[in-house]
Amino acid sequence: MSQRRSVGRIAALAGAAMGVVAAGVTTRAVVKRSGLDAHELTALSALGSLHGEPMTVRTADGLKLHVEVDDVAAAAGAHGAAGADGANGADGTTNPPRRPTVVFVHGYALNLRSWHFQRRDLRGDYRQVFYDQRSHGRSERSDRHHANIDQLGRDLLAVLDATAPTGPVVLVGHSMGGMTIMALADQHPEMFGSRVTGVALIATSVGGLGALTLGLPGLPGRFIDVLAPATVALLARAPAVVDSGRRVGGALGFAVTRRTAFGTRAPAAYVEFTDQMLQSTPIDVVADFLPGFDSYDKVAALVTLSHVQTLILCGSNDKMTPVRHSRETAERLPTAEFCEIEGAGHMVILERHDEVNRSLRDLLARASGPSPR
Repeated sequence: MSQRRSVGRIAALAGAAMGVVAAGVTTRAVVKRSGLDAHELTALSALGSLHGEPMTVRTADGLKLHVEVDDVAAAAGAHGAAGADGANGADGTTNPPRRPTVVFVHGYALNLRSWHFQRRDLRGDYRQVFYDQRSHGRSERSDRHHANIDQLGRDLLAVLDATAPTGPVVLVGHSMGGMTIMALADQHPEMFGSRVTGVALIATSVGGLGALTLGLPGLPGRFIDVLAPATVALLARAPAVVDSGRRVGGALGFAVTRRTAFGTRAPAAYVEFTDQMLQSTPIDVVADFLPGFDSYDKVAALVTLSHVQTLILCGSNDKMTPVRHSRETAERLPTAEFCEIEGAGHMVILERHDEVNRSLRDLLARASGPSPR
């Protein structure tokens, strides 16, 4: 068999299993995917259906980021809730003057729609900002040189300057989004404790991701760590073949996404929703960002977070960013609130959204004074 043909077949298989490709590993197990029932289809149709006021933010290197803003008054509608700036409500009362804008930063190979349940549950209480990171979702494609965590930190600053130039801000990051926040803390420590009053780091790390094994013990896990960047780089040379593989390999992608991104009890609709986001991310985007995780190290920036209210949250069954990363971060930052959700996987923001949202509300109360509820 020719080398070109071999690469094509490997790319097709890995494209079908995008949940694994995004994490840097392939699988031979093909599991038949059962169809979603009517209830699950209804749940799936609601996921990611919320939208805010769209705007475009231009980054320092000229890239256009897709941003959506949910203002309190617009989200509350007929309820007449006051805005985040402390304006009077319908009953003449005044909201707490330090109620922050909440800025959500999504993870690797996902997009802003991943925050569906947080967006839904905080609407009307806080002004919320969501955006697609460069090369993800509806934002413009980055060149490879700028596809790295430090650049994402600079992008976050551009979003803050455009959407929340004054007033307090709480930053909420999932996975690569948490790394983005840490990059900003490294670059602009003066913002934390003044402009930034709170931070949530969800299923993320401050360094040491080179040891990623997706929870596979022993030799298989070590092979994944060694082969992942080279495998994804190889697949990125044949993006059209990978994309065609995704279209015909839904069963494999679904099964692998469930295995790697969730715990044991995730509804099928949540898995399908996540799989759709992963499959919508081009394989060459995955390849552009992947090498940077190996050298990522923001441990020194943790001292900056000691000046703000901080939440560190993770699932005990996280195979993408193993729970030890969050535990070690909490040990290094004893002032932070630490929450480990038993049995939850990497997509804890979907899988156990009620528990995540309770922790976020507690954080927002600490970062802004009395809770709006």
